[in-house]
Amino acid sequence: MTPERGATDQTFRLIVRPSLWGPQARLRFSNTFGIQPVTLDDVFAGLQGSGGNVAKGTNRRVTFNGKSAITLTPGQSFVSDPVALSFVTPALLALLEGRKLAVSFHVMGSSGPMTWHAKALQSSYVSAPGAGSHGADESDTAFPFTTTSWYFLDAVDVQAPDNTEVIACLGDSITDGTGSTLNGDDRWPDVFSRRLRAAHGSRFAVVNAGIGGNRITGPSPYDPKSPFAGGPSALDRLERDVLSISGLSTIIWLEGINDLSSGATADTVIAGIREGVRRIRAHGGIRVLMGTITSALGSTAAAGTPDVDARRQAVNAFIRSSDLFDGVIDFDAATRDPRTGGLRAEFQPNSSIGGPGDGLHPNRAGYLAMANAVNLDLVTARRRQ
Repeated sequence: MTPERGATDQTFRLIVRPSLWGPQARLRFSNTFGIQPVTLDDVFAGLQGSGGNVAKGTNRRVTFNGKSAITLTPGQSFVSDPVALSFVTPALLALLEGRKLAVSFHVMGSSGPMTWHAKALQSSYVSAPGAGSHGADESDTAFPFTTTSWYFLDAVDVQAPDNTEVIACLGDSITDGTGSTLNGDDRWPDVFSRRLRAAHGSRFAVVNAGIGGNRITGPSPYDPKSPFAGGPSALDRLERDVLSISGLSTIIWLEGINDLSSGATADTVIAGIREGVRRIRAHGGIRVLMGTITSALGSTAAAGTPDVDARRQAVNAFIRSSDLFDGVIDFDAATRDPRTGGLRAEFQPNSSIGGPGDGLHPNRAGYLAMANAVNLDLVTARRRQ
């Protein structure tokens, strides 16, 4: 199985961590980048036990307009009926903190190229091609293979109190968590979410909308038949990936280094930021907090040159001085070594695979510093009217 060739008569068991738990959930599946119809059946959701096992008695069938299967045409997404998560009770909420949901589904026939999120940094489980449907299994015996990507599953929407506000973190690999710990949930949005929970309980939920390699303004257009590793630009995916989120109140946007390292001018990036904020404001009532771009000076990546860093500093100067945003989060100041101008040395060793790191992506310690740089009072302030 590869994303390009697709899956054939296989069952996926994807492991995801809800930002908060509720007694019901709806699952959104997507064939956004497929080139042929794909049928998913025998969809189940339950509490992950250990590995690919589902905790006994928690696995529940998920339906779509009352049916056990859904066929998604190319470009289509579909939200399931609500499924009761009977294990989510007030008495157990504290014990569910940090636990994960196991979402299982069977791909009927051959899917063709799959819609996927490549850098999930979370172990999920897949059956062998031709193995048939195993979503109802509590055991992971039928799932001999692992993946650190998510396929087809686009969102998990849980029932929450009416006053719950959702904060979306929009960005590239530094928001996606490249260089953090596999299965460690220590991307900066994860740590930020835990800080919010400690201060405000379940009042706020955090969604990670980062994609490794993503840019603000390119590529244009995005063609599923010849995909770009960073996915569609932030401007192209803004409506689908962010503005469509239920209960959205605030967007924290950290992006631009991939535009700059591919040759974009500072003015081009700034124009893209202005256009993105204009589109967000058009929805009304959504706050925009802009993050300064972290340094990659001296890194092994294309972003490591003095020229890229000069353009990065120009964009950051605009972000810090502009009245376009509801607030600014200075991720650059939190991670940059003032002596070298690059990422602090202690933030460079790669937490996933070891080694010295690439000088672009922070490690666990760096992501913790980024999360701690977020002023919670700024985040929880009233929305702009």
